[in-house]
Amino acid sequence: MREMSDSFLGLDEPPQPQKAEAYRVLARKYRPQTFSELIGQDAMVTTLGNAIKRDRLAHAFLLTGVRGVGKTSTARLIAKALNCIGPDGQGGPTIDPCGVCEPCRAIAEGRHIDVIEMDAASHTGIDDIREIIEASRYSAVSARYKIYIIDEVHMLSKAAFNGLLKTLEEPPAHVKFLFATTEVNKVPVTVLSRCQRFDLRRIGADKLAAHFAYVCEAEGVEAEPEALMLIARAAEGSARDGLSILDQAIAHAGIEGDMVRTEAVRAMLGLSDRGAIRDLFGLLLSGDASAALASLRGQYDLGVDPQGVLRTLLETVHATTLMKLGTEANPAQSAEEVKALERWAAGLSFPMLHRLWQLILRGHDEVARAVLPIEAAEMALLRVIHASQLPDPGELARQIASGAIAAPAPGAPSASAEPAMPRDMAELAQHLETNNRYGLAEQVRHLLRPIRFEGTEVEFTSSRPLPIDFVRELSAAMRETTGKNWKLLTGSDTGGQTLREMEAENAAAERNAVLASPLVAAAMEAFPEAELIGWTKTGS
Repeated sequence: MREMSDSFLGLDEPPQPQKAEAYRVLARKYRPQTFSELIGQDAMVTTLGNAIKRDRLAHAFLLTGVRGVGKTSTARLIAKALNCIGPDGQGGPTIDPCGVCEPCRAIAEGRHIDVIEMDAASHTGIDDIREIIEASRYSAVSARYKIYIIDEVHMLSKAAFNGLLKTLEEPPAHVKFLFATTEVNKVPVTVLSRCQRFDLRRIGADKLAAHFAYVCEAEGVEAEPEALMLIARAAEGSARDGLSILDQAIAHAGIEGDMVRTEAVRAMLGLSDRGAIRDLFGLLLSGDASAALASLRGQYDLGVDPQGVLRTLLETVHATTLMKLGTEANPAQSAEEVKALERWAAGLSFPMLHRLWQLILRGHDEVARAVLPIEAAEMALLRVIHASQLPDPGELARQIASGAIAAPAPGAPSASAEPAMPRDMAELAQHLETNNRYGLAEQVRHLLRPIRFEGTEVEFTSSRPLPIDFVRELSAAMRETTGKNWKLLTGSDTGGQTLREMEAENAAAERNAVLASPLVAAAMEAFPEAELIGWTKTGS
């Protein structure tokens, strides 16, 4: 009978396996639980600690900073610090909350009845604030302070802010307000003046990389230091963004069955190789246009954003300028990068660095709004190459003063007083190159389909949308270089081939002619898998 009852009650069934705990993303799993775990905010922690020790606590705090620096986490830590009672239940407010008492555990788990969190993005009206005002009159149920944490407070309506002002200025002694915002400029001054403000700083890349190394060790994951530094740079000072990227990188490494590697992170983020950028910058300074464009295209083919290339070039110019000023090298920079920066800093003048900055910055802005980003990036690099070969105005003046360059006599005709006039698109492109208008020359070769070319009147259409200022810039360049006004018209006819299309067609015809020659045809027949890679025209 006993056996039957046990069986009936299910007491003899084998134990059931427990459900696996749901995976928590790293940004939540490693959210700081104490002020010592809050990285990069030492000044704020010191100020707050002193205020708690001296019992000079404000009734309202405003935490501002970019996304992911720890505003909401800091608000929860302040709530724990103010309500901690210690392991023995006798403690008071402290900058080092114990984390084991009931208030600490309840706040950490988001279930404390006296710590109310509200998202202002979804509770923007006066009615939501009226509820807070009414509830704030009543004492805390079990905590020392009743705390209201309002995230993205700048999204409250004007009426909601006005309704909050009186309570915010003279709140009950048992109430504390903690506001968090990413856009402090949208918070009314009347509210700002009633709060103690803490500006949470962006977290430095070196500190983020060290934090990510700690997380990897805790997760049992191996990672290359340079890979973690790439993630730290991509996070732009945000711990949450960085941990999200690290989560993705660890998942990728798990698929590959390997550690978190630098190349995998670079490919995952679509980042340009800093070594490749250094090579590109060197090519720009040496004036090697073909190699520079090939380098840019190579990175573009790997999925790198052209705007990202120009942004990294701007970082390179900035780092070179700082190196020339004698600023201490960034510890995040590799030895190869520091060596290259020292070489460029020694060889480039400040006027040249400022000119490079302006040219690349202009190119960056053009690429951002361009219909054809990679083509716009190429044109920007060509402009940089042209400028890098010119002496700065001060050096030019010194050369004239020293007699190294003869200054033209007043009223003397220039050597190019009677320039040769272009008669077709090919000569127009060549004329522009001769007069250092490389960007316009490349646009003429790539884009223009001629309809009519008569003297200084040119009608054309284009293979792709033209830049907004193209016609104006081309007209001005031709007027400056020939001394004549040119009439440039965009027609609606189909037009002829662009110069690049003609070159490609001629190259294809030449290749076909080579393949049709008896000797090559016999060789291809004898070696079916052979390919024609290059050839030389007979007699050339």
